[in-house]
Amino acid sequence: MNAKSFLQKEAQRLGFLSCRVSDAVFLEEDAPRLEQWLNKGYHGSMSYMENHFDKRLDPRKLVPGARSVVSLAYNYFPQKEISSTDDSMPQIAKYAYGEDYHYVIKDKLFELLDSLSSSYGDIQGRCFVDSAPVMERSWAKKSGLGWVGKNSLLLRKSEGSFFFLAELIIDLALPSDNIEIDHCGTCTKCIDACPTGAIVQPEVIDSNRCISHMTIELHGSLPSDYKDSISPWVFGCDICQDVCPWNRHSKPHQEKRFTPGPWKDWNINDWKEITEETFGRIFKRSAIKRAGFAGLKRNLNSHI
Repeated sequence: MNAKSFLQKEAQRLGFLSCRVSDAVFLEEDAPRLEQWLNKGYHGSMSYMENHFDKRLDPRKLVPGARSVVSLAYNYFPQKEISSTDDSMPQIAKYAYGEDYHYVIKDKLFELLDSLSSSYGDIQGRCFVDSAPVMERSWAKKSGLGWVGKNSLLLRKSEGSFFFLAELIIDLALPSDNIEIDHCGTCTKCIDACPTGAIVQPEVIDSNRCISHMTIELHGSLPSDYKDSISPWVFGCDICQDVCPWNRHSKPHQEKRFTPGPWKDWNINDWKEITEETFGRIFKRSAIKRAGFAGLKRNLNSHI
């Protein structure tokens, strides 16, 4: 079995939806788009996006000697959506229901890289899960893992968009895969549904208007112009995904570590009375900790 076939078989064994490969080269087409996005201030309060511009575009600056970028998708669509007919109940984005995906997927990537090295020699590389200057959607698109929808998220015909992206950047040359064509057509449901108008043009998000950005990354007060639109979301937002026709193909994940924590059974008073001690204990290994106790309380106070 060749190295690429072995890698894809191992990725499937570890639960990844798909594993595709692209050559580790400079992302020439992305450079002007990234520069324009930054110059317009669309990154909002995420000042870290201004750092490591060259590394974002050239994986060989992250991993010396890199030959291939391996893009992987990992499903997080829940068995059951945590929702309520009570509009006063806070809403959490689906990706944050269970254990922090950084922990879950990094464990699988390390195992995948170890398996590859054990079978095909000393392979140098690094594992990435939304935690370094890697243009994950660009690499996923380049590898044919899916296409970028108008909401800027990667889409797959067989699963929609409720999955995480991850990468291995390695010094082993693997055959690259073909790109996937765009299947969004004239559909604008995600653009039309966004209550804050954050999708300023197809594939371009103004983070200053994005509910996910405001409830997770933004420090200080929520913008008064958007407070009504943000509610009931207190961490993240799924609106542009929920309305996407391709997500009718989403299938429940099989990852036990994505099982929702005890907060799933909370009532409105539990949310109102949350303390910093409770926050630290309940969300210790949850993506929700990203907002911090002060950020979550701010979001809750704005909604409740």
